[in-house]
Amino acid sequence: MSIVEGTWKKSSYSNQTGGECVEVAATSDHGAAVRDTRDRGAGHLEMPSTEWAAFVAAVRTAGL
Repeated sequence: MSIVEGTWKKSSYSNQTGGECVEVAATSDHGAAVRDTRDRGAGHLEMPSTEWAAFVAAVRTAGL
């Protein structure tokens, strides 16, 4: 997997005071990468599309 250049998107829940700072990017295999906006140099977590879809579904179900 590799991150598709220019696809990092900041969460709409991120705010100016440093809370909820998460970015997501598409990967070459249609999965996703997630990183902390406040510490981009710390790296990121990559997951295949099936795991990303399951994560998104779980968050939606939980109402988060």
